[in-house]
Amino acid sequence: MPPEPPPLPALTRAEGELVDRYLEVVDLLGRINPARGRDTYGALRAAQALTGRAAALRDALTVMHERGETELHAHTLARALRVLDGPRRAGLVGLPPEPGS
Repeated sequence: MPPEPPPLPALTRAEGELVDRYLEVVDLLGRINPARGRDTYGALRAAQALTGRAAALRDALTVMHERGETELHAHTLARALRVLDGPRRAGLVGLPPEPGS
C-alpha cells in the first residue's frame, strides 16, 4: 500500500479552484506536447478541450480578483500543487530527456 500523501494546505475555495483549473490546463498541455505524443487525435482532443479549461482558469482568477484576493500565496499554492502531483504533471509539458541520458 503506498504511503498516504500529506494533507492539502488550507485554501480558500477560490484558491482550490485556481489550483484545480491550473492542473487541468497543465495536463492538457502535456497531452498536446508533440515531443511526448503518440497520435494526432489525442493531441487534437486535448487542444480542443484546452480553450474551455483555460477559460475556467481565467474565471477562477477573476473570482479571486473580484473578491479582493489580490495576492497569490505562492508558498501555500506550491505546497498544494506538490501534494496533487504537480511536479510530475508539469514535467510532461517539457521536453523528455535525450535518449541515453
